[in-house]
Amino acid sequence: MNDTNLLDQTAMNPGHKVYPNRRRGEVLINIDNSPRIMCLTLGALAELEEAFNVDNLSELGTCFSNGKFGADDLVHIIGAGLRGGGNLYTDEDVRCLSIEGGALGLAQIAAELLKITFSCDREDDQVDKEQGKTAGKK
Repeated sequence: MNDTNLLDQTAMNPGHKVYPNRRRGEVLINIDNSPRIMCLTLGALAELEEAFNVDNLSELGTCFSNGKFGADDLVHIIGAGLRGGGNLYTDEDVRCLSIEGGALGLAQIAAELLKITFSCDREDDQVDKEQGKTAGKK
């Protein structure tokens, strides 16, 4: 891993709290007690299309719809998400990560990342709708 990279979130802001923006599809992952943002940007999704040998996002979504992932699948999803979030982790770096919760923890984070990326109805949108209704009642 390249600890001095300018795109590395903690190198830019040491000690700075990191908050994911779920509207942008961001999910938080803690690596070595350091929070990192993950996001499946278009570039990250293109990486996953190539890794899963599919031609489009619909086929990619179908690959993930059964919720069953192999270890290599998790490596590709977590790696693409980290890179999409501005972290320079290679897939080889991801293979060496030790995350709280082990393989199950990684699977849960990958599932959350996929859910927020492919979901049309985000929790934050519902909260905003409810707050908008309350704000309008004066």
